[in-house]
Amino acid sequence: MSGIPLIIDCDPGVDDAVALLLAFAAPDAFELIGVTTTAGNVDIGQTVRNARLIRQIAGRGDVPVHAGAARPLTRAPVGASDFHGESGLGDFPLVEPDLPADPAPAHDAIIAAVMARPPGAVRLAVTGPMTNLALALLKAPQIAGRLGPVVAMGGARSEGGNVTASAEFNIWADPEAAVAVLAAGLDLTLIGLDATHQVRATRERIARLKAIDTPSAQAAWAVLDFCQRRQKDLVGWDDPPLHDPCVIAFLLDPALFETRPAHIRVETGSDLTRGHAQVEFRLSAASPANARWATKADGQGVFDLLTRRLSRSGLAS
Repeated sequence: MSGIPLIIDCDPGVDDAVALLLAFAAPDAFELIGVTTTAGNVDIGQTVRNARLIRQIAGRGDVPVHAGAARPLTRAPVGASDFHGESGLGDFPLVEPDLPADPAPAHDAIIAAVMARPPGAVRLAVTGPMTNLALALLKAPQIAGRLGPVVAMGGARSEGGNVTASAEFNIWADPEAAVAVLAAGLDLTLIGLDATHQVRATRERIARLKAIDTPSAQAAWAVLDFCQRRQKDLVGWDDPPLHDPCVIAFLLDPALFETRPAHIRVETGSDLTRGHAQVEFRLSAASPANARWATKADGQGVFDLLTRRLSRSGLAS
């Protein structure tokens, strides 16, 4: 297996499912070391089952799936089943996946993979709350100097939030974890709502997936069709944003995005502004860059990438 050594940390979730399908369909680009799951969109039992089911649909039984944190670092668990459906996968038919989860906890799997490879070799894609990564950093701080680039979906600046007026769900769900990750000195890129709202699942784009006769494309179509119907009912949008697949698209083709260095802080002290990400582009010695922030995304380019990959059912392109 060739490609970039990659761990995907997620909380599937309809858009996490599409992100996983995209990553599974790129064996030439990624050496998938593992998929780690956390509670977030739905509870940990459902997220680990959903990741195993998506793995099965993609025909990637070679990739281990690890269950991770069942709750945030310090707060009560939250969820987003109103958007993702009770199962986390909308109305997609559920079956018990054939293969079990790996017994190693997610944070231990992250530590082991990072320590077993040369410094900078292992990359991490985070599409849920950052709890598993924060736990790994707390248990083994030395991985901060060995982990390669981390790309995470989280935060909101100019677009405002999708849980509160200023907070995006992944950061809001476990803001203390986000604080720990931002303080760790990682090579971190955050793709928040400012960019993901530029990547819309229009009817035409979803129809393109429906027309592709592969299991992965059909699964992506089914969950996005649910997402479009649910978002229309809840917030009145005809074209819901596609959040989590942007992380995988960035790793496959960074030219689809524009980013800027920023000093990012996360609010934890106020219920009113819990999870607010303060993204400051005016850098100084007192406020140096601790991440890159995505400001633009090529929505058509992301969907072209998605449809091209899923049409090959995971074959190298």
